[in-house]
Amino acid sequence: MKFINENPVLRVASILVCFLAGVILVFTGWNQTGDLGGLIQMLIGVAVLLLALAIYNEPYSDKRKNKK
Repeated sequence: MKFINENPVLRVASILVCFLAGVILVFTGWNQTGDLGGLIQMLIGVAVLLLALAIYNEPYSDKRKNKK
């Protein structure tokens, strides 16, 4: 993830792509309510949204490990 942290344009673009793909997957899966395929599609969409959040939070994460 160091490469994405050093390239802000790539980071913003990947967050935007993941966010839009996740929202589209959730809403299209929502339209298939009552179908197992719709549920799986929504779960994949939520996972993609969590990936976008992880990419966003990566520069702010604490790299030091607490040694006790």
